[in-house]
Amino acid sequence: MVSIFLKSRRQGLSRKTLKFYEGYLRHSSPVIGLNTSGQDIARFLDFLQCSNGGKHAYFRALRVFYNWLYSPKSGFKLNLQDNPILLVEAPKVEKQILPSLTNEEVSYLVGQAENLKDKAIISLFTDSGMRLSELAGIEARNIDWLNYTVTIWGKGNKQRKAVFTERTAKLLREIVDQNGTGENIWHMKAWGIVSMLKRLKQETGLPCNPHTFRRTFASNLHRAGMDIEHIMRLGGWESLDMVLRYTRSVKFEDSVKHYRALLR
Repeated sequence: MVSIFLKSRRQGLSRKTLKFYEGYLRHSSPVIGLNTSGQDIARFLDFLQCSNGGKHAYFRALRVFYNWLYSPKSGFKLNLQDNPILLVEAPKVEKQILPSLTNEEVSYLVGQAENLKDKAIISLFTDSGMRLSELAGIEARNIDWLNYTVTIWGKGNKQRKAVFTERTAKLLREIVDQNGTGENIWHMKAWGIVSMLKRLKQETGLPCNPHTFRRTFASNLHRAGMDIEHIMRLGGWESLDMVLRYTRSVKFEDSVKHYRALLR
């Protein structure tokens, strides 16, 4: 059944997402089947030797699988009300306030980057909120120099546009003028970008990864007063909940400001 499920998902999902489902579902074989109960799944999750975050990942994979299995699309003709995952409560996950960067910290990172390419990558990450896979696949022909946008392939293999500023445009123009041909303008794979960011983190002590830059993008726009729906569209999020998750630190900072003002 897992193989049928994965085959049904191949169109419209990234390779990374497919690997996520395949890995977690293969390790969930004891509770994959037509006779599995909600109690079976809950007991399986309870006995997993991993963090609550890990258990939640198993739960998410099982939820998507069983929602598919009990839907008309699967072809198994099962009663929707009998779906066992409906009886399982999601494992609790700690909601940490994850870091974002200030404009000064971003400028510092750009200044510390050892070459033009690295500077452009950091600047574009911060300006656009792109995911790693989106940024790594940019070709010169994808860039609209007039409107400061770039066409990218986003999550779920969906095409969208991302924005950037004049600061980033200048850096990108130099890179493209030097050698804009090839598989992408960076002439490096995604793992090469990650390696560069890890080195910069070690050198500066600042959080330096695609998720931090994505949070920085959302947080900076939120601080500037931009509506959450606009942030969602610009960053390629599919729900407002995801944007709110990325801007939690800003909401706390706003609350602190009100607190200080009241106690003056």
